[in-house]
Amino acid sequence: MRLLGVDFGGAKIGIAVVDASSKVSSPRPPLAATGKLATDAAAIAKKAKEEESDVVVIGLPLDAGGETKMSRICRQLGSLVQECGVTVRYVDESLTSHAAETDMLAAGLKGSQRRKLVDGEAACRILDRYLEADGRPA
Repeated sequence: MRLLGVDFGGAKIGIAVVDASSKVSSPRPPLAATGKLATDAAAIAKKAKEEESDVVVIGLPLDAGGETKMSRICRQLGSLVQECGVTVRYVDESLTSHAAETDMLAAGLKGSQRRKLVDGEAACRILDRYLEADGRPA
């Protein structure tokens, strides 16, 4: 099974893919967020089909385990992706961007490099969490 991870943001949409059997996720270039959920959902669904992904895993920014305004937006996005014929799952994405930043800083990447890569790296961590939870959705 191939999964596409999504770290949804207001400006950029982080994307990563993983083959569930290998469990090695790979970042992809981010998609530009348009500000229109239906347009962004169609772009995500198109990317999932291009990557031959069976499931799209969308990160939910939860606060102390509870829903936030942004997590509700991510669920709306997921519903629109599903309407495009793609299976969607969710996982808590709390602190994935921070973890990605920390790891890249430790690897010696400059700020400009980190800004270019952080969205895809956060999407990788979303996929990692999903797989660690044995695919149980949030």
